[in-house]
Amino acid sequence: MPRVVALAGGVGGAKLALGLQLVVAPGDLSVVVNTGDDQEFHGLLVCPDLDTVLYTLAGLADRERGWGLAGETWAAAAQFARLGEPTWFQLGDRDLALHVHRSRRVRAGERLTTVALDVAARLGVASRILPMADEPVRTRVRTPDGWLNFQDWFVRLRHEPAVLEVALDGAEEARLTTEIEGAVVDADAIVICPSNPLVSIGPILAVPGIRGAIGESRRGGTRVAAVSPIVGGRALRGPADRMLASLGEEVSALGVARRYVGLVDVFVMDQADAALAPDVERLGMRAIVTRSVMTDDASRAALARVVLDACLS
Repeated sequence: MPRVVALAGGVGGAKLALGLQLVVAPGDLSVVVNTGDDQEFHGLLVCPDLDTVLYTLAGLADRERGWGLAGETWAAAAQFARLGEPTWFQLGDRDLALHVHRSRRVRAGERLTTVALDVAARLGVASRILPMADEPVRTRVRTPDGWLNFQDWFVRLRHEPAVLEVALDGAEEARLTTEIEGAVVDADAIVICPSNPLVSIGPILAVPGIRGAIGESRRGGTRVAAVSPIVGGRALRGPADRMLASLGEEVSALGVARRYVGLVDVFVMDQADAALAPDVERLGMRAIVTRSVMTDDASRAALARVVLDACLS
């Protein structure tokens, strides 16, 4: 079975990561997850994308909401409100336990990677879930009203203000972890999941050394595939389409493919965008047209097989 590395953000990335986990051997999948969305709430380090991937691969995610734990309760949130604390970023009771646990260990000096791997193992996840860096990298967006932390824009303001610029504070100081470097260099296939290319995949690729490791793996014969998060000119979930538009980029699968020129060998797009395949191939990528909308575990696994077949054939 192949050794696979996936680059992922939140919900969309977690879906394909689960599909990959369903079709590769236990332990042969490493998922490098965006931590640019991380922010402190109630004095606790909250890692939304990392936790979405964790809960999804552990079979614990609330699939209707797309985030958090299934069967969650909200007593702590209600008490926070009574105490006058802001509750626009919702933390469920069981979810809160993870944030307390992680915050204590990180403040005691443990690496975020070490904590993430240990937590995943405790929740029964065979795959390796790797934060993109141990150092804090924080995504900010500039709107017509000024700069905002990502979660303030995404959750509190419901990603309504137009994004005019994206900044990644701390990216230059972040370092490639030995876990990510080893996984990428040894990979038989590297998959960029259908996550927002600007604020999910972009921060991962901004960590110094990650692009270089991917390049080294490609020079050794490993193929890199990317799956478009834009289908029929729209994002299936989240604000990627509106962000691309407000930043002056083409809102299409082709527009996403242009962001991955020089990095990706195979670009996977939905049947709705089949007409764009020749233009994608002119960018120097092999275009694969398939059903890319994931509605259940069967469709997640089917897409994963298509992606891996394209990388390994």
